[in-house]
Amino acid sequence: MIKRNTIQCSLVLNAVNKLKNHASADEVYACITNDYPNISRATVYRNLDKLAKTGQIKKIEIPGEAERFDHLTHNHYHIKCLQCGQIFDVDMPYQENIENQIINKHGFLFIGHEIIFSGICPACLKETELLH
Repeated sequence: MIKRNTIQCSLVLNAVNKLKNHASADEVYACITNDYPNISRATVYRNLDKLAKTGQIKKIEIPGEAERFDHLTHNHYHIKCLQCGQIFDVDMPYQENIENQIINKHGFLFIGHEIIFSGICPACLKETELLH
């Protein structure tokens, strides 16, 4: 079966690449509807999932929050600002074999890992300093 690259899929991919901010599905949808108001939210969500499954974008799952979508598809880590909630890339080497360091008492088959650090971004730090 041939997988079609639909216009809607291209719109979604272009929006994620344009935003470059670890966008939520709602942010991607809002970006697209500026120029294409007839696209449905379901179409955007479906194509985000499709693009993530085919490796054209990276899905970032944050516990207790909406998924985010990254235009960078290589394995890398992220940090979430505890003040503004934005997600940023972390500049450090990806630890390819970190799963080998885990004592596996429960019989899991480890497939990969995501690590999301938390902190306060420079903009929020500066804003906090201005308030004092």
